[in-house]
Amino acid sequence: MNRNQIRAFAAPEPLWARRRVTAKFVPETRFELRPGPPAPFRATQENEFERLKNRLLTLQLDGLTRPELNTPLRRAANEAAALAWVTLYPLLVFPALFEEKAAAAVRQTERQARIYETSRELLGV
Repeated sequence: MNRNQIRAFAAPEPLWARRRVTAKFVPETRFELRPGPPAPFRATQENEFERLKNRLLTLQLDGLTRPELNTPLRRAANEAAALAWVTLYPLLVFPALFEEKAAAAVRQTERQARIYETSRELLGV
């Protein structure tokens, strides 16, 4: 095989390798940065959000007749807060989320109590 036959099977030379490009540098561009507001809006919103969460949780816990619901309701409030905080309107979304999570926590606690009682009866304890 001669050299021309070998070139026929080789990949073509890339376009960038054929042309020379000269780099041109321009003077630096500077931008003036202005400081933001002293208290970011998100921090203010976070304080309001914590107050709302505590107020709704307190309302739920005040009407509580069974102490075993205390921990699940607190967990439900924290889960609802975490989900609401990643939305655009956490203060608007949180009450509905908390209501759903609290209802699910009550149902789960009641279900666990039924299972516990049933298993005690089955085991004869």
